[in-house]
Amino acid sequence: MKQVIVITGASSGFGWMSAIALARAGHAVYAGMRETDGRNAPAVQRLQQLASGEGLDLHAIEMDIADQSSVDAAIEAILAIQGRLDVVVHNAGHMAYGPAEAFTPEQFAALYDTNVLGTQRVNRAVLPHLRSRGRGLLLWVSSSSTRGGTPPYLAPYFAAKAGMDALAVSYAGELARWGIESSIVVPGAFTQGTHHFAHAGQPSDAAVAKAYAEGPTADLADVALRGLAALEPADADPQAVAAAIVAVVDAPYGRRPFRVHVDPAQDGAEVVNGVADRVRAELLRRIGLGDLLHPRVEA
Repeated sequence: MKQVIVITGASSGFGWMSAIALARAGHAVYAGMRETDGRNAPAVQRLQQLASGEGLDLHAIEMDIADQSSVDAAIEAILAIQGRLDVVVHNAGHMAYGPAEAFTPEQFAALYDTNVLGTQRVNRAVLPHLRSRGRGLLLWVSSSSTRGGTPPYLAPYFAAKAGMDALAVSYAGELARWGIESSIVVPGAFTQGTHHFAHAGQPSDAAVAKAYAEGPTADLADVALRGLAALEPADADPQAVAAAIVAVVDAPYGRRPFRVHVDPAQDGAEVVNGVADRVRAELLRRIGLGDLLHPRVEA
């Protein structure tokens, strides 16, 4: 069934791929991105050309997840056009690369704002509508770094993604009785095919970064990046993440998976998450809230 979907951070990477894949699967897709009249104007044009050429129900929409008024306006516009919203894909995120000490607290806060608080702004805009309908799906794009292997120099990103994943888990239980499903898609470290590493933020404290680059940790960055690339199979394709998102959206309501891993390098996140999610399920059952493990589906 055709669903109305909004994706955050859809100007590139997994968001871009997923927006196109979902539209090709027959859904009405709104690709949220900021500065649609500015630096992302070329992305908007490419999206429009693609939609026109293939006859897709695919649209770019201005949405700055750092600005509640921008988020509110985007959600209101979609509801005004479509009359409903079925799926929210929390994809927007940003990476930073460098020794943790060299990042200022303000840089940590900015990364947390993008990866965590942005999802909260979107939820506060969209959940009143989904709760009133008694139906919907929140699909969170997490990271294997939250519970898998953690190579050095990605601490701010890892911490922010772990916060987002924890928020997703908590929301899942709180929204179940409202009929709202939650699924968490967990990509691994795709070192090619996206701009995650190329566009990663750098630490502001150049002196501290220099100390790490010249000290006993001088080789950490090169060894870590080479090692990650070596773990990635030659046929690893980030489009697999978009395909996984399409599969979750297209799965029957009430039977969508809670968590899906797309990790060619197999860094261990699937193992650890499997234990953590099982412990969560067991605790909810033990305290008499086992019904929160699945959305309430009205007959």
